[in-house]
Amino acid sequence: MPTIAATAPAWASVSLLRGFALHVETEPVALSQNGQRLIAYLALRQRPERRSTVAAALWTDTTGDRAAANLRTALWKLAPLRDRLVRTVGTSMTLAPDVDVDVSRLVRDARGLIDPSSELALDTTDSVAELCADLLPDWDEDWLLFERERLRQFRVHALEALCRRLVAARRFAEAVDAGLSAVVAEPLRESGQRVLIEAHVAEGNLSEARRQFESYRSLLWDEMGLLPTMELWSLVGAQRPDR
Repeated sequence: MPTIAATAPAWASVSLLRGFALHVETEPVALSQNGQRLIAYLALRQRPERRSTVAAALWTDTTGDRAAANLRTALWKLAPLRDRLVRTVGTSMTLAPDVDVDVSRLVRDARGLIDPSSELALDTTDSVAELCADLLPDWDEDWLLFERERLRQFRVHALEALCRRLVAARRFAEAVDAGLSAVVAEPLRESGQRVLIEAHVAEGNLSEARRQFESYRSLLWDEMGLLPTMELWSLVGAQRPDR
């Protein structure tokens, strides 16, 4: 399937975190519901898709012919922006390469945080805020399930990596903030609990570390009937019971 290279600076932006929004040259643009769904789908795919694939994914409860007609109508309603927002190559279509997408930036930034060779930015406030944002939280679409899980994994791994890197830089308050965000995103995930506890220990707040451990231990037992790993018990100087 052909690819389309990005060469021009962004003239429009699509926001999918916290909710859908389209801006053209900083001005908000209202789209129909199906127009929003089409642009969001293409923005998340980030590659050319066959028109039949797009139609089938967006209109699962109808026939192929009806889905194709719905796609044509959605495209028609995008005018006069249609030809600038959507690129077509043969029977395939994709979001125009000069449209900025916030999710793409988030994934790129998350990869940078996870990569130990990348430089840590001085200001992490925006990073934590973006990593805590949900993907189209009010939408109920089957094709969003995989994208939400993919983004969730990136978010949690990036928050954990950010917490570790901030601890190494002795920026403990920011490290705890990132660690807490990781725990809120996935409370039962031990790796997130570990980086938060490590941040408390590194700052010398052993009581906070032990309190966080006990909170996690109770949650894990109540929800899953499991105990934390030996490594986590050792981190707070506790003895793991034989049960």
